[in-house]
Amino acid sequence: MTSKETSQTNILSLKTPAIFPLKNLEAKKVFDLISPYNDDPFLGHLSTPITTSRITKVYLGLLPAYKEGLSPLLKGINIGFAHAYFLFGPFAVLGPLRNVNASSFIGFISTISIIIILTSALLIYGRVTFLKPSLKKVSSTKTELLSQSGWRKLTSGFLLGGFGGCGVAYVLLNFIKQAY
Repeated sequence: MTSKETSQTNILSLKTPAIFPLKNLEAKKVFDLISPYNDDPFLGHLSTPITTSRITKVYLGLLPAYKEGLSPLLKGINIGFAHAYFLFGPFAVLGPLRNVNASSFIGFISTISIIIILTSALLIYGRVTFLKPSLKKVSSTKTELLSQSGWRKLTSGFLLGGFGGCGVAYVLLNFIKQAY
């Protein structure tokens, strides 16, 4: 070998160790708890025991936004009912007027107010995100939520479910107060 060839091989050998050795990922199996998703560091997602566990995938699949076979209106009713039902308690029981006789009614009005504010936020988000109405007829329930009409149905269902959840919580709290 000439000196020129050896200097070229030295330069090539310096370039060989890459910053991201993609070829050696399978050969270098280390039991790390956090690793790139699907062993691809360029996806921008980390695979942790929580994000890739079967329990997490089942739990997220049972949330109303991801349930198969529900229309966007029913998804919105489900989401709104749950949110309003659980928002009512802190307003009625822990609010600044909790010692007043009308504390449950004040909690009811406060919850209705926050549901209206959240519904207007959903409307604004839908208007900004889905500026152009889609010309295609959407058939899948997964992608129907990602259209302007599907988002409107979700928002109206959220408002309806929010009023219903708040009403149910109000009635239940008044029955519990009367029992004691």
